Amino acid sequence: MLRQYELVDRVLEYDPDADEALLNRAYVFSVNAHGTQKRASGDPYFSHPIEVAGILTELHLDDETIATAILHDTVEDTVATSEQIQQLFGDNVARLVEGVTKLSKIEAQTESERAAENLRKFLLAMSGDIRVLLVKLADRLHNMRTLHFIKSEEKRRRIARETMEIYAPLAERIGMYEFMKEMQTLAFQQLEPEAYESISRRLEQLKSGGGDRISKIASGLKLLLSRHGVEVEVSGREKHPYSIWRKMQERHISFEQLSDIMAFRAIVKTEDDCYAALGHIHRRWPMVPGRFKDYISTPKRNGYRSLHTSVIHAENQRVEIQIRTEEMHAEAEFGLAAHWAYKQGARVSPQTQHSWIADLVEILDTAGSPEELLEHTRMAMYQDRIFAFTPKGELIQLPKGATPIDFAYAVHTDLGDQAVGAKINGRVVPLRTVIENGDQVQVLRSRAQTPQPNWMNFAITGKALAAIRRHLRQVEREQTIALGRKLYDDIVARLPAPLGNDALTHALKRLKLADDAALMQAIARRTLTDAQVMEALMPGSAGADVAHAPPQSSAISIDGLAPGVAYELGECCHPVPGDRIVGLRRPDASIEVHRIDCPTLAELADRSEEETDWLDVKWGNKTEGATARISVEVKNEPGALGVLATIIGQHKANIINLRLDTRDTQFHTNMIDVEVHDAHQLMRLLAALRAADAVNSVERV
Repeated sequence: MLRQYELVDRVLEYDPDADEALLNRAYVFSVNAHGTQKRASGDPYFSHPIEVAGILTELHLDDETIATAILHDTVEDTVATSEQIQQLFGDNVARLVEGVTKLSKIEAQTESERAAENLRKFLLAMSGDIRVLLVKLADRLHNMRTLHFIKSEEKRRRIARETMEIYAPLAERIGMYEFMKEMQTLAFQQLEPEAYESISRRLEQLKSGGGDRISKIASGLKLLLSRHGVEVEVSGREKHPYSIWRKMQERHISFEQLSDIMAFRAIVKTEDDCYAALGHIHRRWPMVPGRFKDYISTPKRNGYRSLHTSVIHAENQRVEIQIRTEEMHAEAEFGLAAHWAYKQGARVSPQTQHSWIADLVEILDTAGSPEELLEHTRMAMYQDRIFAFTPKGELIQLPKGATPIDFAYAVHTDLGDQAVGAKINGRVVPLRTVIENGDQVQVLRSRAQTPQPNWMNFAITGKALAAIRRHLRQVEREQTIALGRKLYDDIVARLPAPLGNDALTHALKRLKLADDAALMQAIARRTLTDAQVMEALMPGSAGADVAHAPPQSSAISIDGLAPGVAYELGECCHPVPGDRIVGLRRPDASIEVHRIDCPTLAELADRSEEETDWLDVKWGNKTEGATARISVEVKNEPGALGVLATIIGQHKANIINLRLDTRDTQFHTNMIDVEVHDAHQLMRLLAALRAADAVNSVERV
């Protein structure tokens, strides 16, 4: 922990005009206020605010900000009052301490309360003076550095997750990349310990295995630019573990497949030197296409300025290079804090800051709605997250790539179910349109609308996908039950006598089914045969259903076979009377009958080692019908299966088995075994199915 004189001396080193008495009073007040309080580490509690102040001295912040850091927990955690702070340290420090206290109260709310709207309040709470946020970020950074002292793993993970989701993105938003990277690394270590250890170990192996590769590349880069008269300082490093892990996740690649682990910075004197250095680098090494970014001519919204490029260095190694001036580098490392730093004997106030900083303070201070806040600041809290707004100004957080469907379900499930279109920033767009950060989205709805299968192609949030799938499963269930009822009615019509009032109830008990809906689904899916259902409804009735008994080979005569010789119809091609057929006598003397175009025949012809007798057979006069198998691809829409059942029934065919084979967002394919009298009846049935609007394709299997 910094001693009192050490902390004061640090400030005086960069700001000789600092109010030394203010800093000394703050130090003594904090030590006395916190008294014997202890931290989880066992250290005196007042060591924490002192260390937070020490972090801020590294940014060369003004004496009021340092005093605020020293005092930031006194009102929250001790008997000290805001009035005391105001009397002893003045209005400015009192206002800053109050702002930090407000942020702490928001932070202490439950996870559900820290939703999108509270994030807006979070930003507005620090809008009175942006230094409030600087103190809070330093406070969180020190808490993360000491997080390992907390015994509760659940609490450590909660704090780490909050840091990753709120504080690190806030640091990035105001350009404080060093804070951001350290927070991300420490949070990543808690949230993904195995991944952190693995990547850290591999980075160490890479460093030891590559020798002084980084220093060699840095030296070569400096030599190149110096030879061309560019005064430059070059530094290099491996990217931090969290950055590497994110790239591995986004690109779905392993650590070994990453080619841009090393990054270098070239710090030059002037803006002209930046472009001159870029030209020399590109003439020396091939540039990686698509990796050049000019943030000098077009700075990021947080003020970040630099040139970025990637080149192919020796041994086909990709190397990322950032080129900037010393001033740009200070802003890149410490962002907004660099504008508050004590410089050249004068403190920087909001009135004399760069214009975009002054605008940000004004907007955050006066914004009346989330739209206005993000419209003007273009806030990008997460690289992989966006923020959009409802017409009423409610803030909705979504993953990058989200569409109006995701937005609608994020607002309310009913709105998602009934979405028919959307307006983004007042312009009508399709539901598959990707939402950009800061967009205002109005979802157009109709009570007649229901979730559509093709929404699965562009919805990306778990909530949206789960809701769509739930609806589609319900629709499929209803269609299956409707089909089952049609088949059930046909079964009942074939019973030898009318059913009693309790017949269905007794049948459900015999079949061990919960209700009649379960029975209808079992009938439609053919997990129960007609005979089983008839027997359950009316014991002893199945044997009486001779007219609709499944066709047996004995019911069909085959000319060319000796009387009484048993045979089987091929399961691979399902021949029916009227098909051109051929007989096969297997080595075990069994006989199979196949269609002449059956793929099995071609396979057998290629197996010269297998003894197979080919028999010349044809259908006889006794043809009671057979089972054909057809594949029907139907639209994924309500009532499609009912249409199939109706058409099949109209053509006097009987469904023996039905199985859902494949399903996607637009169509699903059903394998149906149908009992027909002959090939002519089957052809008429196939033609009728192909003519149906609900059917996309039909083929015989």
